[in-house]
Amino acid sequence: MNIENLGWNNFFQQQLTPDDEGLLPARVVREDVLGYYVIDQDAKKFATLTGRMRRDANSRAELPTVGDWVLTLPVTNDVDKSVITRCLDRQSKFSRRDPGHRLEEQVVAANVNTVLIVCGLDGDFNPARIERYLLLGWDSGATPVLVLSKSDLSQNLDEQLAQVRSIAMGVDVQVVSGLTGDGLDALRPYLEVGKTITLLGSSGVGKSTIINQLLGTDHFEVKAVREDDSKGRHTTTFRELVIAPEGGLIMDTPGMREVQLWSDESALDSIFDDIQQLTGTCKFSDCAHQREPGCAVLAAIDSGELPEERLTSYRKLQRE
Repeated sequence: MNIENLGWNNFFQQQLTPDDEGLLPARVVREDVLGYYVIDQDAKKFATLTGRMRRDANSRAELPTVGDWVLTLPVTNDVDKSVITRCLDRQSKFSRRDPGHRLEEQVVAANVNTVLIVCGLDGDFNPARIERYLLLGWDSGATPVLVLSKSDLSQNLDEQLAQVRSIAMGVDVQVVSGLTGDGLDALRPYLEVGKTITLLGSSGVGKSTIINQLLGTDHFEVKAVREDDSKGRHTTTFRELVIAPEGGLIMDTPGMREVQLWSDESALDSIFDDIQQLTGTCKFSDCAHQREPGCAVLAAIDSGELPEERLTSYRKLQRE
């Protein structure tokens, strides 16, 4: 198998050293309770970590996750197994704060080129949640794309698009229906050979349905959402990387009930570029946009140029 088709490039090649002779680069395509499934130049194999890797890891984020490139040692007399000896540095990663009580990073997807942030246009439509996903998307190092799914269920598509475009500046917005297939062809250009996309979003937004349509097969299980509030149950319970007919790779992920931020100020500035541009014209360089004279942000709100809700969201995410 040509590992370049799996996303191997010079970024990973340059991390190899003479001490790695005899080890095989492999990509993690699924994580299991007992270990990992990886694909190397020969085949798909089951792999486990060395004891040293587990001991040396300071956090769960330092251990391999789906999408990672690792170096493996073949198991003697068992061609279907290997041992992971090292995890290579990531070219990109989508992280959030661990949804538990620990202040720890959780890496949701690694070495992704494009993050498709999926939001349903049904009763679960939530612009504030989209802002949180966009923040993490920009911070990941991948290119975020906003996918508005369930267009067949939208009651006011034009109004919803206007809301989205006011907060997703500089981001491609695609409108699709996994049920009818409308708009899905616009997603196929992201599936170039050697490129990886991942779909992220809440439970029930239609991620698995979209992936099944792109794959041309019912690879992932899908379930209907609740009719009363359009919320879904977890259908995908694990992350998995699969190869699309076009040659690119698609990663499905479990729906996220919580999107706790694990990001920095630069990512926040990216999704609130309208506020940042106005800040540059404020009278004071340290303007907090509260009651300062000559505040361009407050002036834009008074004139109707900037929605007040936009500044409210900015302050909330900045505090978090």
